Amino acid sequence: MLDRVSDSHEPPAPSSDEPAPTTPGPASATPESSTPEPTSEPTPEPVPGQTGALPGADAKPAFGKPTTQDVTSGFVTGLFSIPEGMAYASIGGFAAPLGLWSGVVPTIVGSVFARTVLMVTTLTSAIALSSQSILAAAGLKPTDLGGLATLTLLVGVVMLVMGLLKLGSVMSFVSTAVMTGFTAGIALQIIAGVIKDATGYTPTRHNTIAKFVDAFAHLGDWRGPTVVVALATVGVWFVFKLIKPLESYATLIALLVVSVVCAIVKPDVELVKDIAAIPRSLPPFSLPDLGAVPALASGAIAIALVGLAQAAGIGAAVANPDGSRPDASKDFTAQGLANIAGGFFSALPTGGSLSRTGVGTSAGAKTRWSGIFAGVWLALLVLAVGPIAGEIPMAVIGGLLLVIGGELIAGRLRDIKLVLRTSVLSSVAMVITFLATTQLPLQDAIFIGAGLSILLYAVAASRKGKLFELIPDGAGGWRIEDAPKAIPSGRTTVLHYAGGSFFAEVNRLEDEWPDPRDAHDAALVLSLRGSAGIPSATFLKAFERAAVKLREHNVRLILCGVPDELLAVMRRVGTLAVLGEDSVVTETAVLMESVETAYARAEQWRARGATGPAL
Repeated sequence: MLDRVSDSHEPPAPSSDEPAPTTPGPASATPESSTPEPTSEPTPEPVPGQTGALPGADAKPAFGKPTTQDVTSGFVTGLFSIPEGMAYASIGGFAAPLGLWSGVVPTIVGSVFARTVLMVTTLTSAIALSSQSILAAAGLKPTDLGGLATLTLLVGVVMLVMGLLKLGSVMSFVSTAVMTGFTAGIALQIIAGVIKDATGYTPTRHNTIAKFVDAFAHLGDWRGPTVVVALATVGVWFVFKLIKPLESYATLIALLVVSVVCAIVKPDVELVKDIAAIPRSLPPFSLPDLGAVPALASGAIAIALVGLAQAAGIGAAVANPDGSRPDASKDFTAQGLANIAGGFFSALPTGGSLSRTGVGTSAGAKTRWSGIFAGVWLALLVLAVGPIAGEIPMAVIGGLLLVIGGELIAGRLRDIKLVLRTSVLSSVAMVITFLATTQLPLQDAIFIGAGLSILLYAVAASRKGKLFELIPDGAGGWRIEDAPKAIPSGRTTVLHYAGGSFFAEVNRLEDEWPDPRDAHDAALVLSLRGSAGIPSATFLKAFERAAVKLREHNVRLILCGVPDELLAVMRRVGTLAVLGEDSVVTETAVLMESVETAYARAEQWRARGATGPAL
C-alpha cells in the first residue's frame, strides 16, 4: 500500500492533474483525496414527462415551437393559479385580484427569458408574506397600489442587477440549514395567516407562534360552519391526492367540489367577494410612487433574495427537457425583467414558484411555451369567469393553505433530519433562522439567515486547515501520518498543509506546528500544493514567524508546491525576502515533483553540515 491515511484525519488531496514523476527517488504520491461530503440537499427526483439535463451541456435552451402538451399544461397551470394566486395574495393581506394579476404579465415575461425553461415566475407565499412585512415597516398599506408598484419594480431592478453581475453563485452560500429553517418558518406563517379563514376566529396576537396559542385558547369562539368547510376542503384534497391519476389536480378538485357544494348549501361563511370583487378584466396599468423608493429600497433587496433563493432550488430540481444547462444568473435576469414588467400591470413581487412549476411539469410541459400559455390562459379565465371566482368561500382557501403549509413542512422533514444529524452548528443555525422567521419581519429573518450562512462557512473554513506528515516508505511511495509534535533530529521532515489559507486558521495551525527547540541536523519541507491559493496577510505573516523561529534553532524551512500567483504575492509583500529565494520551490506539471526537489535540496543542506544556502 503506497498511502496510509490516519483513522482520525483524512486530508483533502492536492491537485492531481499530472502523471507520476519520472525523477529518481520516492515515487509520486499524494495524500489521498478526502471522500466528498454528501450534498446537503436531497437528490432531486426526475420530473414526469421530461429528460434530465445532459452532463456538461452548455447549449442555450432553444425557444422552440409550442406543443400540444404545452397548451394543455399551460391551461392546467393557469387554472391552478386562480385559487393559489388568490390564496397567496390573501395571506399577505392583499386584494385577491392582485394574486391573479401576478400570474399574468410576470409569468409570460419570466418564461420568455428564463434559462430554466419550465420555471413559472409568479407570486409565492414567502414573497407575499415578505411583501406584507416590507410595506408595514415602510408605513404603507396593502391597498396602496402606487407603493406596491414601486416595491415590485425595485425588486425587479435588484434581481436584474444581480443577474447582469452574474451573482447566481451567491445563492450557494445560503446553507441548507438556513433555508430549511426559513422554509419551515414560512410554512408556519402560512398556517398562522389563515387561522381566521379556517376557524372564523381572529387572533389578537401578531407573533406567529402566539397566534396559535391565542386561537386554541379561544376554541369556543371558532365558528362551526367555517371549520366544517375548511376541514371538508382538506378532506376532499386528501381523498383525491390518494388517486394517482388525479394527484396533481387534488388542490383544484378540492376547490371546485367544496365551492360548488357551498354554493348549493349556502353555509354562513365569508366569500372571496366579501373581501374584494374580482373584475372581469385584464391586469390594469399601474404607476409607481417614486416617493416611496427610500422606504422600500432595503426591503426590496430582502424580497429579491427570498425570491431568488426559491428559484435557485427550481433550477437544481427541474432539468431542461432539451438537455441545456440551467444558469442561475440568467434566471435572476429573467425574474428581474418579469418584475419590472409586472410592476406596471398591478402585479405583486414575483419569483420562481416550485408549486406551479411542478403543476406544469406533471401536466406534460415540454418547452418554455408552457409558462407563456399559463399566463395567457389565466388572463382568459379571469375574463371569462372572474366574478364567479368571487363566490369561493374564504374557508375553502383557508383549507387549501393549511394543505400548502403542511406540504411545505412535510417536504422539509428530510432536510430537517439531515441538518440535525450533520452538526450542532448547522442545527443551531436552522433553529435560529426558524425562530427569526416566526418572530421577526421576514426581511430581517432572511438577512439573519444569510449572516448565519456566512458564519457557518467561515467556521467550517477555519477548521479545515491541517498539517500532515509525508514519510518516504522506502518502496518509492509516501505514507501519510499526523504531523509530529516536535521536529525529529537527523532527517528532513516533510509536511503537507491541507486547507485554504483562511486567516482564521492561523492561530490553530501555529499551535499544531512542530516544536523545533530540541531538533539538530534537521530540515523541514512544507508542501502547499492544492492549498493556500488565496493567501491572507495573516497567513503570510505566519510563514514569516515560522521561518524565523525555525532559523533560531538552525532548522531550514523550504516551501514547495507554491503556485506562481502565491509566489508573486510573497515577493510583493516581502515574505520571500524573509524566507529566502532558495527556500521556495514552485509547483510543476508533474505531481510530487516539487516535493522531491525540495526534499533533495533540504538533504543537500543537511549533508553540508546545515550551513549555507540549500542549493
